[in-house]
Amino acid sequence: MERHILVVLPHPDDEAFGVSGTLAMQLQNGAQVTYACLTLGEMGRNMGIPPFATRVTLPEIRKKELEDACRAIGIQDLRMLGFHDKMIEFEEQDLLEGRIFDLLTELEPSLVITFYPGYAVHPDHDACGAAVVRVVARLPEGERPPVHCMAFARNYEQTIGQPDIVVDVSEFLQQKMDAIRAHRSQFQAAELLGSKEYTEAEIRERFGTEQFWTYRFD
Repeated sequence: MERHILVVLPHPDDEAFGVSGTLAMQLQNGAQVTYACLTLGEMGRNMGIPPFATRVTLPEIRKKELEDACRAIGIQDLRMLGFHDKMIEFEEQDLLEGRIFDLLTELEPSLVITFYPGYAVHPDHDACGAAVVRVVARLPEGERPPVHCMAFARNYEQTIGQPDIVVDVSEFLQQKMDAIRAHRSQFQAAELLGSKEYTEAEIRERFGTEQFWTYRFD
């Protein structure tokens, strides 16, 4: 079990789908969790089904959804860093890395969770993971916390191999599904959950495990 986990992800709902079960488990076992969310996902195209958000209201709606999701998981330390959605790869590198470095020095986490650079499908995901890895690499080797990464690219077997860590989160599916559903403007989109009502067995099959790759620094 971990002492303090720092999660750095770019969008509201990244945490819910990717790591919420693991975080709920770690929190129950006494870990502290800080979630640094880089943006509010304000450029997302999903506005709810039927639509209830607009381009103007979406940032505030997604902020509230993120707060609700964190409550469902049990996260008490949420940091919203205020970067621009869909622009992480173009942000001033020193500024982005500086914010992450400040969190590392403040919190001294025992574990960092982010996306695997180059294997996370969305440019913001890849840029976020790459920034985290660069910052952790600055630390002396003996002071670097492990970095556990999420990956979604279809070709990972030929490059980064199978996941190093597969976490059974079946006991925490209530928290995970509550976190997913908290992102009400997003979760009914076809590419996420869609409008289908899932059975308990289907939920367990689709969401009952979470997998991570340990980033290996050269």
